[in-house]
Amino acid sequence: MAKSQAEKAAAFEALHKAPGVFVIPNPWDPGSARMLAGLGFKALTTTSAGYARSIGFSDYNAGREHVMAHIRAMAPMVDVPLAADLEDGFGPSPEDCAETIRQGAEAGLVGGSIEDFTGDRDDPIHSLEKAAERVRAAAEAARKLPFKFMLCARAENYLHGRADLGDTIRRLQAYQEAGADVLFAPGLNTSDEVREVCRSIDRPLNIVRGPRKEALTVEQVGALGVKRISTGGMMHAVAMSAMIGAAKEMAGPGTFEFTKAMPHAGEIDALLNKGAG
Repeated sequence: MAKSQAEKAAAFEALHKAPGVFVIPNPWDPGSARMLAGLGFKALTTTSAGYARSIGFSDYNAGREHVMAHIRAMAPMVDVPLAADLEDGFGPSPEDCAETIRQGAEAGLVGGSIEDFTGDRDDPIHSLEKAAERVRAAAEAARKLPFKFMLCARAENYLHGRADLGDTIRRLQAYQEAGADVLFAPGLNTSDEVREVCRSIDRPLNIVRGPRKEALTVEQVGALGVKRISTGGMMHAVAMSAMIGAAKEMAGPGTFEFTKAMPHAGEIDALLNKGAG
């Protein structure tokens, strides 16, 4: 029997409370979600970039309506918790963020992130006060749900040319006080920066892969104090890399050497069936 949303929510919360680090990869469609679940991952989260590109848009341009339809298609296809990259809450106001959490939960999510990016490349980061107010509204909406929704708050400084560790930490601290369950500062460069963030907060930290300037294992990233490792658009990019490489080979030398590294169709179908639970 398929797990209920409440059961998935409880399992997701338990992952954050259990010892050690866990990997939460980012599928971009129901098929990739089922395959990742079939490979044994205990939770998944959507990728805004991977999904947008899969339907022909660049990152941040899919829009809330498309994203919610995407979540509704993915959530029932797997028996593991599904969280989502909910971008900037799909609007500047606290009410926009709250409505996005409500819609995401209705679509099947048990977690999701709200970031402090404004959408304006010339003035990319909301003021601390406004950003915290947006997180607070999202947290209030999450608390009204009939299950535990793991709200992740993102400090986007490092992705927008603001490598200010002190301000990033102040933001994360404000977001945890505003009610976030998980914190995320994408783009941190070094192990020392990650350790300092972990020492400065009282919530689980999510990171993409690991420090940007270092190639660490899952175990090494966990040893820094990180609880959750996501992959952003990387899974989709890996798939697209293989497709682009195969297409260039066919269009160039006209060979099919890429077929030697392909998984057998039966292996793919087996993972799809296993991932269905």
